[in-house]
Amino acid sequence: MAGLRDLDMRLLVAFDAVATEGTFGRAAERLGYTQSAVSQQIASLERIIGEQVFDRPGGPRPVELTPLGEHLLEHSRALLMHLDRISHDLDQFRTGDAGRLRIGTFQSVSNTVLPSLIGAMRKQLPNLEIVAVESDYDEVLHEQLAAGELDLSFVVGDVDASFATRHLLHDPFRLLARPGQFPDGPVAISALTDEPLVGQHQNSCQLINEAGLRSGGVEPSYVFRTNDNGTVAAMVRAGMGVAVLPLLCIEPEDPRISVHPLEPVLAGREISIAWRRGHTLSPAAEQFIELAVSVSADVATRFAGLTALTPRRRRVTTA
Repeated sequence: MAGLRDLDMRLLVAFDAVATEGTFGRAAERLGYTQSAVSQQIASLERIIGEQVFDRPGGPRPVELTPLGEHLLEHSRALLMHLDRISHDLDQFRTGDAGRLRIGTFQSVSNTVLPSLIGAMRKQLPNLEIVAVESDYDEVLHEQLAAGELDLSFVVGDVDASFATRHLLHDPFRLLARPGQFPDGPVAISALTDEPLVGQHQNSCQLINEAGLRSGGVEPSYVFRTNDNGTVAAMVRAGMGVAVLPLLCIEPEDPRISVHPLEPVLAGREISIAWRRGHTLSPAAEQFIELAVSVSADVATRFAGLTALTPRRRRVTTA
């Protein structure tokens, strides 16, 4: 018996049609073939199987399945049904509405951008599974993206040239303090010289922050560190110190803290979405990128009246 892996699926389609219709002639009409073509297909199937699948009584009487034919028909129909499901699933995948999309993210984006973004994706692609993998450390997300463990990842600043990126927004640093601790409006960085600071651990965001403070003549002195943005704000509210955080890490409408621009302005951080250069993106990933640009612009607009967060739209760039 020849290997079934070499079997032409059209032979099983013809086999199913003859079994259903009872005659080669009616099967040929159903399939749009000639009767001789259907006969040849069944003969080819029997050569591959090594036995007859139909008893042929001759004349106008219908053919009957042999015992082996009955057994084969069960497998054949199951296989054809599975192929139909594959075809349907591929059609859904081409629209983005199938499969799994793995997204790398970090806390501030998860809290501000992802809720609306995932909600919009769910409305458009309800059958897509979206998995968010969160880390406070850029290198972890970069490694997972490079290894193919993530399809896309939100990133901060410049990335390796092996990644392609789409810029989303500029996220400036702001000072968090207790209400009344500083006059309304911008605060000079030099005013923080003797202030105890609450901050994050040594991630990329914190390094940008501390470099900016030092360039303004302030050597940071931390009394408490945590990567949880909510805890940083709670410590500021409790009077433990002030904090300098990116805007997306802050709840600017919290009446229990005051939010101030800094002078001179710290560099802030650039947030982009990245993927492996030279690797084909799934339709779902392409839609996610476009929605990320749109939602990031909405987030920027929502903060604009309070903050000066600026949305930016750029084409795909080299990191």
